[in-house]
Amino acid sequence: MKLGEYQDLYYIRKESFGIYLAEQPEDEKAVLLPAKQVPEEAKQGDKIHVFLYKDSKDRLIATTHEPKLTLGRFAPLVVKEVGQIGAFLDWGLEKDLFLPYKEMTERVSSGDEILVTLYIDKSKRLCASMKGLYDLLSKDSPYQKGDTVSGRVYEFSDNFGAFIAVDDKYSARIPNSEDHSFLRVGDVIEAKVTAVKPDGKLDLTLREKAYIQMDADSEKILALLDSYAGTLPFTEKASPEVIKRETGLSKAAFKRAVGRLYKERKITLQDGKIRKN
Repeated sequence: MKLGEYQDLYYIRKESFGIYLAEQPEDEKAVLLPAKQVPEEAKQGDKIHVFLYKDSKDRLIATTHEPKLTLGRFAPLVVKEVGQIGAFLDWGLEKDLFLPYKEMTERVSSGDEILVTLYIDKSKRLCASMKGLYDLLSKDSPYQKGDTVSGRVYEFSDNFGAFIAVDDKYSARIPNSEDHSFLRVGDVIEAKVTAVKPDGKLDLTLREKAYIQMDADSEKILALLDSYAGTLPFTEKASPEVIKRETGLSKAAFKRAVGRLYKERKITLQDGKIRKN
């Protein structure tokens, strides 16, 4: 019998508290299906479709209820409680699913809805993991460049950016060149597809088209100028890393916004300095 998976098992005997199921009618090794879950029409010798997991006393048990997650798959689950050694997730069964701290890519809070996989730990228990999702997500999305999509943040990478599961299914990312410091794992965002890679993965942007986004970017630069007493300590010629660290903008977006502010005569560009008028 396979832990964490659906199986069709034979109804071999009945007790007051439920019925016992086995892989073959003559098998002695059996698993309990609690009485309240036994189908009304079930009779001895029938096959019953069940899912196997472990109860609160670590005993193998069958259920006809449908869990939100099975082995080899992934799904968004809500965090019910965070404890000293991990978190407990609602996966549709009487016993919550445990997410150990070592399987988190970022600390979670009660109420978060996060994307996780299911695995069997060294103690033969079913547990959740926030890791390994990148290799499980599909790369054959129906989306094209310019489409607006909805996706869930599931991991961050210092080198590559924020990883997103579009429709909780398709592989995508927001490149590191774009500010995503305000995002958390579990956030659901709307974004535009900027590219479909040869392998099918999507590149996304949270930014509006440049002519719309420039309004917000310009206000951000004006506020930064105020914090520096009216003069920025760097120019358009600064490295992309410096510009991103100071403004949260890419170098191209920074230059567009500075150009707008200059045309609107809200700043001056003189002696290699950007000053507020």
